[in-house]
Amino acid sequence: MDNLGRLLKESWVLVEDRRDQLASHFYARMFLSDPTLRPLFPVQLTGQRNRLLEALVTAIHTVDDPEHFDAYLRGLGRDHRKYHVAPEHYDVVGVSLLDALRTFAGDQWTIEYDQAWRDAYAAIAARMLAGAAADPNPPFWHAEVLTHERYGRDIAVFTCQPLQYPLPYRAGQYVSIEAPRHLARMWRTYSIANAPGEDNVLEFHVRCRNAGWVSGALVRRIRPGDLLRVAAPMGSMTLDPESTRDVLCVASGVGLAPVKALVEELARYNRTRWVHVFVGARTEADLYGLESLYRLSARHPWLSVVPVCSADPSFSGEHGTLGQALDRFGPWTGHDCFVSGSTKMVRSTLRVLAEQEVPSENIRYDTFGDT
Repeated sequence: MDNLGRLLKESWVLVEDRRDQLASHFYARMFLSDPTLRPLFPVQLTGQRNRLLEALVTAIHTVDDPEHFDAYLRGLGRDHRKYHVAPEHYDVVGVSLLDALRTFAGDQWTIEYDQAWRDAYAAIAARMLAGAAADPNPPFWHAEVLTHERYGRDIAVFTCQPLQYPLPYRAGQYVSIEAPRHLARMWRTYSIANAPGEDNVLEFHVRCRNAGWVSGALVRRIRPGDLLRVAAPMGSMTLDPESTRDVLCVASGVGLAPVKALVEELARYNRTRWVHVFVGARTEADLYGLESLYRLSARHPWLSVVPVCSADPSFSGEHGTLGQALDRFGPWTGHDCFVSGSTKMVRSTLRVLAEQEVPSENIRYDTFGDT
């Protein structure tokens, strides 16, 4: 696997700076090979193209970690059932992917690279198919919007309830959501912001700064009573029930969602682990949704919540970046660490934790942004 991972990463460097064109070529080749696949995808493919690239990059960088590689791809296979993907479609995808890679790598493409991608795609397809076949749940749940609340111009917090039967998930996981009334066949992933409960209600935090298609609909257009589609849960940013280490959670923006769910789960059984939550924003006005965490900290002495503002001199709490705050309060070497937020924040926080020699196996993270 080590040699396979090296060949995949080497060959990806040849095409990485043209990955948008590569993705466009891939889809054109796939739809030409099997026109029946086109109706399974949205008219606007920009978001779908980005998700393909995220999946490719993730697969490339986890191939040397068999456990993560297997878990990620089985989850991806379960999730792709929402697109009505059938086993026979995987061959078309593989041929189209290899054609796109050969085309954009040009003369630098080698027989070794070609065989590495054939082997890797065979492993990817096998795990995705196994994950899809093993899941007894439906490809997606119809869910009714119960509440919808806006925070400022670009954030909404809403709840919904699956109608058929409960959606099984773990705190810290995420799901894909479609708003079929507004944007049919367009899906985007969002973290669930509450721990599983008997009421089967799901909470989501969504931010839409620009013209995000699905996020825009979820922030500005949906109302209580609307129906959404929610796909199978994915993600491994979950608690280890056997760990006795203290917990560090770091969040920015709507990255607060999975952190909130993790803290709610801990509140149900934790008695011995100290839990430190750092929430960052530019200004105090950008901080939102902390009330429930404050209520939990008032009831549980093991929980501390520290808001941090990087550009608000009048803020009475911690100032600076989240990384600077972690340096002041650390070290965090003996903690289970969960990081969730923008790609920039996640990268800077991971650097701080690496400098403090936190073992990588004790760190889990989700990014809300580009790969």
